[in-house]
Amino acid sequence: MENFNNIIVRVANESDTHYAQQIVDEMASSAKARGTGIAKRTPEYVANKMHEGKAVIALATDGAWVGFCYIEEWSHGAFVANSGLIVSPEFRKSGVAKRIKETIFALSRKKYPDAKIFGLTTGLAVMKINSDLGYEPVTYSELTDDEAFWAGCKSCVNYDILMSKERKNCMCTAMLFDPKDHYKPEETKEHFKENSKFYERLLRWKQRFRKKENAEGNGAGIKPKHHFFERFHF
Repeated sequence: MENFNNIIVRVANESDTHYAQQIVDEMASSAKARGTGIAKRTPEYVANKMHEGKAVIALATDGAWVGFCYIEEWSHGAFVANSGLIVSPEFRKSGVAKRIKETIFALSRKKYPDAKIFGLTTGLAVMKINSDLGYEPVTYSELTDDEAFWAGCKSCVNYDILMSKERKNCMCTAMLFDPKDHYKPEETKEHFKENSKFYERLLRWKQRFRKKENAEGNGAGIKPKHHFFERFHF
């Protein structure tokens, strides 16, 4: 358990289940505001992660909910995802997201020492945090082929893009930490620093692409034509 600036970051447990509804409500609200999608989760699903000790929660010292993230395992434990990272709006840009990611990453390494840890994100800030931990940007082909994982994308507003590209790429950037074959965090951190402008442009382009397709018909039957999308399978 870590206490910094009156915010405690720790592994969640059964005593935290009363925050579950607030957490899923903020997940949905945040995704809507960004115009991006997430795999929707129920309060019961989030509460179960707390019961299993597969989640990290951040709380203010007065008991106010601050942030949350949870672990999912795929392909019989060969892959692990740190999913659902969310921070309450009033606590954003406080550095708590990085603390949550560091804690859930350490918990994942402890529970699944041999698993590849991956994540999908549409945000540059999360990409930076992941790079600091040793994640590398990868193609979707390097992620789990577990159909249950990809089925979770059906509730995402970008699902039509994912399927039109045969799950080779989408609006999210895929990042992976392989415990058996990875660069040192210092190296991935430096790589991100050197290429941050490129990643920033890429994410902006993806956002503009999605807005354009929405304006032209809600994205139904999307088949991206631009060579930029074809080349960079993030």
